[in-house]
Amino acid sequence: MKSKKSIWIWIILILVLIALGVAIYLFTKGSSNSISAEQLRHYLENSNAQINSITQVGDNTFIVTGYYNVEGGAVSFTAVILNTGEDWIKNLLGSNVISVQSTNTWLNALISFVPIIIYIGIMIWMFRAMSKGGGAGMFGGMNQNRPRETKSTVKFSDVAGSEEEKQEMYELVDYLKQPNKYAQYGARVPKGILMEGPPGTGKTLLAKAVAGEAGVSFYSMAGSEFEEMFVGLGASRVRSLFADAKKTAPCIIFIDEIDAVGRKRSGAAGTGTSEQTLNQLLVEMDGFETNAGVIVMAATNRVDVLDSALLRPGRFDRTIQISLPDIKEREAILKLHARNKNVAKDIEWKRIAERTPGFSGAQLENVLNEAAILIVREKKKVITIVEIDEAIDRVVGGPAKKSRVMTLQDKQVVSYHEAGHALIGLKLESASKVQKVTIIPRGNAGGYTIMTPKDESNFSSKEDLYASITGYLGGRAAEQIKFGKNKITTGAHDDLDKATNIAKRMVTQFGMSTLGLTKFITMQEESYGQNKGSYSDIVAAKIDEEIAKMLEKCFETSLEIIKANMPELELIAESLRVLETITAEQIDYIDKNMALPKEVLDEKGRREAEDKKRANGELVEFEPEKIDDNDDDKNAGKSDKDKD
Repeated sequence: MKSKKSIWIWIILILVLIALGVAIYLFTKGSSNSISAEQLRHYLENSNAQINSITQVGDNTFIVTGYYNVEGGAVSFTAVILNTGEDWIKNLLGSNVISVQSTNTWLNALISFVPIIIYIGIMIWMFRAMSKGGGAGMFGGMNQNRPRETKSTVKFSDVAGSEEEKQEMYELVDYLKQPNKYAQYGARVPKGILMEGPPGTGKTLLAKAVAGEAGVSFYSMAGSEFEEMFVGLGASRVRSLFADAKKTAPCIIFIDEIDAVGRKRSGAAGTGTSEQTLNQLLVEMDGFETNAGVIVMAATNRVDVLDSALLRPGRFDRTIQISLPDIKEREAILKLHARNKNVAKDIEWKRIAERTPGFSGAQLENVLNEAAILIVREKKKVITIVEIDEAIDRVVGGPAKKSRVMTLQDKQVVSYHEAGHALIGLKLESASKVQKVTIIPRGNAGGYTIMTPKDESNFSSKEDLYASITGYLGGRAAEQIKFGKNKITTGAHDDLDKATNIAKRMVTQFGMSTLGLTKFITMQEESYGQNKGSYSDIVAAKIDEEIAKMLEKCFETSLEIIKANMPELELIAESLRVLETITAEQIDYIDKNMALPKEVLDEKGRREAEDKKRANGELVEFEPEKIDDNDDDKNAGKSDKDKD
């Protein structure tokens, strides 16, 4: 403590001396030459000086400024003189050409010192702030990012799907409850568990469930919270985190998005802030000191960028892959999130799970939340399949753009475009199954088609990938056949992007082209956003040529399929123009019976009846009368007679 105080005393003394030196310099400096009173008198007697101003800075003290002539020009001067009663000074002060300005010496001195005092105060505050946590308190109290200790209330019953992952976590819960049980058999419980998977798959939820089931303390920090602009701050926070955790062991430390602090160290020797933080984390997880009862759990969706030293046994012993839920897991997640909502009993959750391929657990929860918001908006009491379908569409493409004006030509183009996608899905064996087709604009899309794999496999064959590309190009093929090559639209830009991406990966990563088995772009390069690997321009030209061949081949296939099934294309397109949205059941009906579904016929009959009534003048359309919100207030003071 004494050494710290002495350091502070020296720092303050140095700052005061610097400030005084600056003040003296600022007070005495000037662009003019300083002369004595005798020199001023000499210049005045020889008529060689001109007075510009006289400033009184005290009762008997004056500052005189002016200039005197020398060979080569004039030199300005400043003279400080005392009014000692001499005649020449009296004459000087009484001259009509001289302005006398009275001022307060102490006030001037104080004003000149105000900026310096403020500067010293700021410096003292900054140094005091930096002393708290190695610089952590500077600029708004950065040291306040302390690890958050909480008691989790989440249980495994609150986590749906991920059954295998939960089984792995049960061991941790059992160890935290009965540590001696494992010690008897010489078993060492994993020191660290790394959960890797796409966003929204429930990594954080699983960590909370482990802490909730075990009933132990739960420390959580994000990887980005360790880092700031000061060297050594991240390492200091890592030490603080583990020090606090050891005091409340057994406990769980959860680090979210650990890739922010655990990235691979560069080959060049350096002492960057991120490397210091990573080194401290490595030491704390498996260094000289033991962390008995402290289990580290971490989550990331970029395990490929983590340092290998962090992934070795003894630090993160297990890496658990948490993937997107399959159809059974999606059904379980939907049922879980529907527990506290008023949902119609006739809803088939399996059908909804089929319509949500690739949805994460967070997206499925959002679907039911959007459905609940819709029934509140529409003043209903029960969530039906209608609200859930609309909620799925909102999650996929955003709210419907019902106010967007779509011309008859646009509606024709979009209906055939989406019908082309649907037809490829029906006729191509390896293509995905069509679940829903709509031409209602959402976001930037004029319409879209939801397709799901016929069987949710972990692998995609070459045939499957070709079928996917063909399906994406089905919309452009339908436009070209129906309207001609010169009438194709920009509506296929997103389809072309997805199709090109699949073809590119087939060539550069999957070895599914005539260029052989060479992997031109590694997974590491792709993870860092590199679109081009280490190959020559000649190879790049071959890759581009191969991608173009694949796309052309798939486009020819889509043209052939649509030309061979034009009657069915017309039925699907007409159904879309009438209902705007058709489901898998209606598409299957068209495919089996080659006829319009009952819902389409009923809607067409209703419209024809309305048109007939309108033509006969039986149906009069009028604008609804606008009701002013203030009408009730205006009429409140009137009598019934006035209202009539």
